[in-house]
Amino acid sequence: MRNIVKENIDQIDFEKEGGLVPAIIQDADTRKVLMLGYMNREAFAKTLETGKVTFYSRSRQCLWTKGETSGNFLHLKSIALDCDGDTLLVQATPDGPTCHTGTDTCWGEDNEASPVGFLTALQQVIDSRRDTLPEGSYTTSLFKKGINKIAQKVGEEAVETVIEATAGSDADSLLYEVSDLLYHTLVLLSAKQLTIDDVARQLQQRHDPEWDKKRRQAKAEGTMK
Repeated sequence: MRNIVKENIDQIDFEKEGGLVPAIIQDADTRKVLMLGYMNREAFAKTLETGKVTFYSRSRQCLWTKGETSGNFLHLKSIALDCDGDTLLVQATPDGPTCHTGTDTCWGEDNEASPVGFLTALQQVIDSRRDTLPEGSYTTSLFKKGINKIAQKVGEEAVETVIEATAGSDADSLLYEVSDLLYHTLVLLSAKQLTIDDVARQLQQRHDPEWDKKRRQAKAEGTMK
């Protein structure tokens, strides 16, 4: 996909389907597909100009801005063009339900992000603290103390998690300790210029049945990184 700006509107093949191109609308935060609409050149230009996603209505034969009657606007974040140049992927932030029936999406789905996705957002915040070191931030204080202190905190939180797990306490208490452990682990990863995505990739590799075999072979040959 290629990000599209006003100057290269000519890259879009409007003529392939009689002046219109499909526009898939995706929530910029949750990545849920919200709806499908169509744009002509004028709708595309108005979307860029106003920052509110605008379509061409095939039934009414006119432009319409999503939300102009309901107030549920789609605020533009980005537009990308597919490899054939004839379909747009529009990322936007919705003000409310997208479908005219009142549902979040035109497929009746709830537009909710997976809580797991928050880990990436939290990692980005931690990385920002590392790079800017704002005063008054606990994360900043950890980075200023250095890698040894950060690693020590991970160890302390791991011990507290084990104690909570074996003490037979309630689930909320265990989740609290695990959350502390995970947060400090993210800080440790950031301090080493790594991310939670790197951990996910490592786990994904391990899911491959051949991974352990290749790892043991590389270790035996002395070529393991």
